[in-house]
Amino acid sequence: MKPPRAPLFRSAAALVTLALGAAAVPAVSQTARATAATAATAEAQWIDRATVVWRVEHTAATAEELRFADGGTLRLAPAALTDAQKAAYPHLADRPAYRLDPRDRGKAATALRGPLTAVQRAADDRDHVLHRTGVQIPGVLDDLYADRARRARLGPVFHGGRPTLSVWAPTAQNVSLDLDGRTVAMRRDPGSGVWSVAGSPDWRDKPYRYRVRVWAPSVGKTVTNQVTDPYSTALTADSARSLVTDLADPRLAPAGWASLKKPRAVPLRDAHIQELQIRDFSIADRTSAHPGQYLAFTDRGSDGMRHLTRLARSGTSYVHLLPAFDFGTVPERRSDQARPGCDLAALPADSDQQQKCVAGTAGRDGYNWGYDPLHYTVPEGSYASDPYGPARTREFRRMVRGLAHAGLRTVMDVVYNHTVAAGQDGKSVLDRIVPGYYQRLLDDGGVATSTCCPGTAPEHAMMGKLVVDSIVTWARQYKVDGFRFDLMGHHPKANILAVRKALDALTPAKDGVDGKSIILYGEGWNFGEAADDARFVQATQRNMAGTGIATFSDRARDAVRGGGPFDEDPRVQGFASGLFTDPNGSPANGGRDEQRARLLHAQDLIKVGLSGNLADYTFTDTGGRRVKGSEVDYNGSPAGYAAAPGDALAYADAHDNETLYDALAYKLPATTSAADRARAQVVALATATLSQGPALSQAGTDLLRSKSLDRNSFDSGDWFNAIHWDCASGNGFGRGLPPAADNESKWPYAKPLLTNPAVRPGCPEITGASAAYRDLLRIRTTEKAFSQSTAEGVRRALSFPLSGTGETPGVITMRLGRLVVVFNATPTRQSQTVPALAGTPYALHPVQAHGADATVRTSGYERTTGTFTAPGRTVAVFAAGAAGR
Repeated sequence: MKPPRAPLFRSAAALVTLALGAAAVPAVSQTARATAATAATAEAQWIDRATVVWRVEHTAATAEELRFADGGTLRLAPAALTDAQKAAYPHLADRPAYRLDPRDRGKAATALRGPLTAVQRAADDRDHVLHRTGVQIPGVLDDLYADRARRARLGPVFHGGRPTLSVWAPTAQNVSLDLDGRTVAMRRDPGSGVWSVAGSPDWRDKPYRYRVRVWAPSVGKTVTNQVTDPYSTALTADSARSLVTDLADPRLAPAGWASLKKPRAVPLRDAHIQELQIRDFSIADRTSAHPGQYLAFTDRGSDGMRHLTRLARSGTSYVHLLPAFDFGTVPERRSDQARPGCDLAALPADSDQQQKCVAGTAGRDGYNWGYDPLHYTVPEGSYASDPYGPARTREFRRMVRGLAHAGLRTVMDVVYNHTVAAGQDGKSVLDRIVPGYYQRLLDDGGVATSTCCPGTAPEHAMMGKLVVDSIVTWARQYKVDGFRFDLMGHHPKANILAVRKALDALTPAKDGVDGKSIILYGEGWNFGEAADDARFVQATQRNMAGTGIATFSDRARDAVRGGGPFDEDPRVQGFASGLFTDPNGSPANGGRDEQRARLLHAQDLIKVGLSGNLADYTFTDTGGRRVKGSEVDYNGSPAGYAAAPGDALAYADAHDNETLYDALAYKLPATTSAADRARAQVVALATATLSQGPALSQAGTDLLRSKSLDRNSFDSGDWFNAIHWDCASGNGFGRGLPPAADNESKWPYAKPLLTNPAVRPGCPEITGASAAYRDLLRIRTTEKAFSQSTAEGVRRALSFPLSGTGETPGVITMRLGRLVVVFNATPTRQSQTVPALAGTPYALHPVQAHGADATVRTSGYERTTGTFTAPGRTVAVFAAGAAGR
């Protein structure tokens, strides 16, 4: 999820424009404008060309109508919604409906291109108004235009070197092209609502904007907006203008681009993903020639690229880039970016001065995670050597090529669920072209902001089309190998499946890419105005099961870490952080019996996670019951929801919330040594790494990456966010108290930790944890038992032989094919006897037996009794077929 922020735009009043296609629209009179502007909400919804839904009850004494410019009227009559309409609009199913009088439907074209209000009046007195409200338009726009508009090619499209520019603006009274300082007329297609103009070859790479004359309900008047193209392929600096750019232009392709060989495609169920932010990756890397830029991924000899290459050789298959599309919260020219004016390194480790200094320039510096979409299909300019036009395209492509040369495929984090702004805000693109259509509106007409910002409505045909078209462009033109959907649960399931279908149609012969190999996953959280399928069938965890599109699984994550990011006391413990087995003394953990019960339940959640979160995977829980994954409770929801391996994506940390190291810093006892903290980190990572299905980790987590306890570092600058690839530079811990905005309530817990030498790891801990993680990754990648393709395969191969009432708190013993894995999260050595395996030869897996971790090499196996022994805070993998001790 995104950082909680005040929304950049909130429309409590929305007189929402409606549009059909008319050849001419009369000017809106001052009287009509004033009348329309008195409607403070937009509670009526015109859902198709003949139907309006409005929560007012008709009586014999009332009449209902739509009023538009200069006294025009569309009469309404009471009606009932059909079953099909109720299915299409479930949140409106129980509301009164009205049918447009057939005699008035010919007036709609005029009515819908200016101010419009729904009025209930006295039946015998037109001037006696009982209720008045604005009207929401998306449904009728889709009904009237979507069939043809969906087939339109929008943005700049080249044929034989000549561009055609097209924009969907059905409610506009006029659209013209502002091309390099001159105005060019555009033509409207009445059937699709698309305005277009054909140009000449000399238009190539010229700057342009659309000049859109349209009724803007947020300000209650007709405006002429100069707006960039939602389908932009290139931009000038700071996204001021679009450019007439052909992405197929050979001048934009780096050497070898057409023949680029990617690493072998890895099925989603086997994907191991490193999530990183482009600036974080290299901004503090003194060995990079291009700090903070796309080109840093071409610096093969840099510390960062050498580390990614090591991970790739161990089994990491994808790099997941935090938003790299054009976003609206960073000045793109380096000369315009502010820098903190303090000597941050000279300040004490527990000072509040670092965060204060960083906050002073946060809105003007070069840092933001980028979850603030401005243009969805253009690379972000601040990561390019030059934010003007061609460099963005060439250098993004060079980045993809650089990752491929390192053995890694590229995933993009995409954010189609909201925009950086709406209404008449200068950074509002979609809503200034078709006001009230692209943003999701609430019952009163206000823009939904549950996603943190002005929400979009992919359930509307042309927003859904934009999502699909944008994804296909990234895949075809930039050779992106996967997409992670931010807040995917705010998309309809049908929209995400449409993306999958469009990608599957891409072929190497026709498109230069194999679309079927492109992976898709996202955040399937269920919340906000779309929750519980209120408006459509959502792309949530439960609903996406069986689609081949994965959702992040929070079940095992919470069980491993303990607690949650919003706990008043951050010391709530979990499996890897010492719950019951190494208590930290916090009263938030409860008494011993409560801790033990919580730990055992956490172990059941982790077992479900290790199965790939399968709903039908059956095992004996720690209460002694035979249960399915779906019968294990996770905060009132089923823990298991997946239908097949690959439906759920495992992780222990990501960019949101504290890093894994910082979470463990809070939760492990303060006296825990740096060496044991590193070992606990590897145990936590192993629960995701050794699960069925895909797994993700935040870049640097294997190096014990810290953000100095910052829970929400989206705007915390380089000081708190940069990855330190050289262990001599530390891991980022102790860089001051984390920013007050999201962390001040935890400062009393943070302050003593930041000066505690036991919490600050050195090179032995940092490099040792990374090496141990890579050993586990090699095992996961090379042992086929971890790659079950079906739920039945998992059921046959996977078991937890010691699960039940006698299970050891803090230890999980997993049998998987020829392997036995002991997850020992306790601080002491533990023995696990599996009588059924007595006499079977086992030995520590060769990767660990000859690996970097000396401690795991002290693990043992007693063949006569079937006893496996693992040191404290260790994950030991044993393989059958070799003589045990």
